[in-house]
Amino acid sequence: MAHHDFELTRDFIALDSLLKLLAIAPSGGVAKMMVAEGLVRVNGEAESRKTRKLRAGDRVEVEGETIHVHAAGGPA
Repeated sequence: MAHHDFELTRDFIALDSLLKLLAIAPSGGVAKMMVAEGLVRVNGEAESRKTRKLRAGDRVEVEGETIHVHAAGGPA
């Protein structure tokens, strides 16, 4: 299982954008399909909102990968 730490540079990032940015999904369209198919969990719960706003402290799980979102300058 791969682990990623993502540092926010603003208040939030959209879920589909995060998946694309980290190359978990090859495109925004694929990222949206992954969410629609129920492959993505946020903070332990299935997530169906493709553009959910992720904020510091959120944890995303998808296809064996875990992403921890944290504030700029905050702990990883």
